Order: sequence, then C-alpha cells, then structure tokens
Amino acid sequence: MPDIQTLQSMLPPGPLLNTLGGARILSIDDNGSPRVEFTARPEFCHTNGTIVQGGFITAWLDFSMAFATGIRTQGQATVASLDINVSFLERVGPGKVVVEGRVRRMGKRVAFLEATLFDEHGKTELAVATSTGMLVPR
Repeated sequence: MPDIQTLQSMLPPGPLLNTLGGARILSIDDNGSPRVEFTARPEFCHTNGTIVQGGFITAWLDFSMAFATGIRTQGQATVASLDINVSFLERVGPGKVVVEGRVRRMGKRVAFLEATLFDEHGKTELAVATSTGMLVPR
C-alpha cells in the first residue's frame, strides 16, 4: 500500500481540489480505503451560511470513491460514474469534514463503490453514498 505522501502526490493538480475546499490525505487502511479531509468554506453554504449545499457534499463523496478506485488499481484506472446515490443524514456546516471512500466490489469494467462523510473528528456520519462506475484506463 502506498504511503500518505505518495497518495498526496497522486491527487489531481489544478483548481479542482482548491474549488472543493482542498484535500488532505489523513490515512489509508489495508483495503486501500482513503480518509480525506476537506474544508467546507462559508461560501459553500446557504441558509445564512449555515448549511453546505448538497452538490459540494456529493462532490466530496464522489471524489473519495474515485480516489479509492485509483488506489485499488494502483493508478491504472479511474472511474466514470454511472450513477450515484447520496443520503444526507445530518446538517453539514462550515468547517473540516472527513470523507472515506471504499471499493465494495470491482470487476473488469465496473466498480461498486461506497463513501461516508464524517464530522471533523471522523465520528459522526453526516452523509453516505453508493455509486456504480465504469472503469476507465489511465
């Protein structure tokens, strides 16, 4: 399994991750499931700056599932989402959040993925997602 510094270098360059509040790899487990920290900035929020817009939450979850796929394939493939289902469990406000992406099952062309968004302490589940994706060679 690659170390955190190697994984951090695998993150896509450019403005995408800055737009999403940055991305900092916190850990990776033995199955290749990364934990990534994002910053939910006030400008991501509605309702007088108190609730993060769902599109940002979905993007964090989607990113973590794609990143887990890249880790599992040792950088040989990424994933194009065929569907994504998100359940918002708790209000997400500005501040740090932690996302864990997982590959549930992977075939030759299709991957079944899951992700969980946690509070900054990595304890309270704020949102969960499942996705089916088509593997795309790099």
